[in-house]
Amino acid sequence: MGDEARLTRVVRRLFGRHLMDMAILVLLPLVLSGLRDREHVLGDPDIWWHLANARILCESHHFIHIEPYSFSVAGQRWVDPEWLSELPFWFTFKAFGLVGIYLVAWLGVCANVLFVYWRSYLGMRHAGVALWMSALGFVLMWVNANARTILFAYLIMSVELAILEAAERGHPQKLWLLPPLFCVWINLHGSWLIGVGLFVLYIVCGLFRVSVGIFQQEKFSSEPRNRLLVTLVASLALLFVNPYGWRLVWNPLDMAFNQSLNIANVLEWQPLNLSWNVGKAAVIVISLTIFANVIHSRKWKIYEFAFIFFAWYAAFDHARFTFLAAVVIIPMLAADMKRSFFPISNPKTIPLMNGLVAAGVIGVIVWYFPTNSLLQKGLTEGFPLQTIASVQPSWRTLNEEHIGGMMDFNFKSTFIDTRWDTFEHHGVFNDYLDIFRLRNALPLLDKYQIDHALLKKDEPLSYVLERTPGWSVVRTEGEGQDQYELFANSREAGKR
Repeated sequence: MGDEARLTRVVRRLFGRHLMDMAILVLLPLVLSGLRDREHVLGDPDIWWHLANARILCESHHFIHIEPYSFSVAGQRWVDPEWLSELPFWFTFKAFGLVGIYLVAWLGVCANVLFVYWRSYLGMRHAGVALWMSALGFVLMWVNANARTILFAYLIMSVELAILEAAERGHPQKLWLLPPLFCVWINLHGSWLIGVGLFVLYIVCGLFRVSVGIFQQEKFSSEPRNRLLVTLVASLALLFVNPYGWRLVWNPLDMAFNQSLNIANVLEWQPLNLSWNVGKAAVIVISLTIFANVIHSRKWKIYEFAFIFFAWYAAFDHARFTFLAAVVIIPMLAADMKRSFFPISNPKTIPLMNGLVAAGVIGVIVWYFPTNSLLQKGLTEGFPLQTIASVQPSWRTLNEEHIGGMMDFNFKSTFIDTRWDTFEHHGVFNDYLDIFRLRNALPLLDKYQIDHALLKKDEPLSYVLERTPGWSVVRTEGEGQDQYELFANSREAGKR
């Protein structure tokens, strides 16, 4: 009888409510996010130079220190700030081809959603609320729900917040996990700076006792305050454990202070548009937060309010940070929703139903998951692969930034790609914008000795080159909006 009871408990635990919830949540990225467009999911231009970077590291066993791809900034110093997060994409690509890239992207999004779900559940012990709030948070993640290295960074950020939440629940010893966490984070992505900012904000808010209206917070006593300060100093020190030293530490600060063209001209750095799905989800999350606290208000700690304010300010100022808002805010919103609308948690569940849902999800994933041929088809439609293959090493080819990463990956010398930092620092990005906006375009082509140009047919520059003496179309590839033309400049080629 005892053995049967233990077996029953094991079955109930394995096939509990969390199994069904997690199955639903891992299905969402596959069918609802940017990953749903399986034919074109690999169209993100960044992933290809990320793969090229990882290839250099794995084959040469040396970190990149000098610009490896573009003739326009050849020989200039460059650091690879995301070298560690590039490796999973490269290893799976080598093992499984294009499916490997898709697999890492899907698992990265799933891991972020599930971690938010786990943190939400721990905060208020209501699986149903955790499920629905995590699903809503997933919509906020759409902006980066693709083959992006930042997925690893947000997962690390969620771990940081989980550690701070554990300290709030009475487990301060877990704070010692933060220094090694930041040591890993700086090698993954430049967003470690946001993590440091949140940690500093947490410490500063705890240096004061506040008891005003809805705000109620006790001041840190000397022991926890000193523990936090030592942990912060250790975390900052371990940031320098990276292959580039202070240059990697400076990298995100350089982005903030010295890359205004990057921030002004890249879509995801623009303010949040409320007509987008993520914009609508942001409005819903804010409305639910206000409504839940009107129905049943609570006492807020200063750091909670500061975190929420920072996350929403960042998201509305730069649309890409709606993902940040999901990681920071959703667990707190789940606790508010549970307190105001679902005060009683019903732990009852049907193991058989949970198992059937999980089995059904596995079936959908197997059926829906793309093949290499399907992904290759989308890649062929999105990039002029044959034309890129025809580019010769001696050419100085002007290319659109969107295909620069693919040219990097295919060992073709580029004018520019989406690693904006180095191009902005040396004036190339500004010249690129002027060329494509037809501001002194032809003299700038002469400045860089451009002898070929690979452009979309609907670009104004294509229209100009078609009617400029010495320039002619030598190859066309693609259809409709994805049609590319390869131009050759006979006069420039004749000089060499």
